[in-house]
Amino acid sequence: MIVLLCTCMMALPSHAQENADLKGTACVPVRTVSEEELAFHDGERMDFILHYRWGRINTDVGTATVTLDSLTFNGQKAFKCTAAGKTKRFFDVFFKVRENFTSVFTREGLRPLKFTRDTYEGGYEARNTYMYMWDGPQTYIAADVYTSKLGQKSMELPLTPCTYDLPALFFFARNMDMDIVEPGKKYPMTFAIDDEVINVYFILYGRETIKVKGLGTVNTIKFAARLIAGEVFKGEEDMMIWVTDDDNRLPVYFEAPLLVGAAAGRLSGYEGLKHKFTSLVEQKR
Repeated sequence: MIVLLCTCMMALPSHAQENADLKGTACVPVRTVSEEELAFHDGERMDFILHYRWGRINTDVGTATVTLDSLTFNGQKAFKCTAAGKTKRFFDVFFKVRENFTSVFTREGLRPLKFTRDTYEGGYEARNTYMYMWDGPQTYIAADVYTSKLGQKSMELPLTPCTYDLPALFFFARNMDMDIVEPGKKYPMTFAIDDEVINVYFILYGRETIKVKGLGTVNTIKFAARLIAGEVFKGEEDMMIWVTDDDNRLPVYFEAPLLVGAAAGRLSGYEGLKHKFTSLVEQKR
């Protein structure tokens, strides 16, 4: 579920040919990655509800929480993002999901330092540990990877200034400069997961006011993204993502096509925001 949540929050992977076309492209334009002017700060927490639709089934099936704390990592001031999610007990019988992600990245510049993933999705298991090796003649990710399909592997993955893990990519993307981003244009990002580094893109659609169940009426910015084809996702249709049209850039709603049915997620709670939630124009009572 956190893979779904993170991919939905982070603007996401294209097909192989589209990935190839984006290789060598620069990072997306951001306002700044200086700590004082970031869209967030430590102490932030976001809670999400995951919804599933298929035929007559139309129900909430799981929850997820994303928190941001601070720490010192190898002598550097850093943020620590923890993302955890699970299906409700009733739905564990059909497709049990347990996800735990941890990402450590610098407070100034948002450069990733360490990433761990522990995933169980309906019988599929994956565990990642990445160390980002920035110092030395060559940069690389020292990756220790296990999946139930590939087994255990230790490897070096390519690392560039535009390479992130999923949580770090999400926080980086929240600082996009909306005065520069052009509607309809493809903007690339890159993330590593399991034994791959994947080039991705997102497309800006524009501004839209939507009603989010349990939250209220929200002024948002709407994006489209592509999903990874595989065990869960179709990889053919665009996923839609709505983030707050204010300085927080919170993801408040997303819709994603699955191999069977469709998933949707919504922000259900939050605390510790750095900026006022000015895009919430009418709160649910």
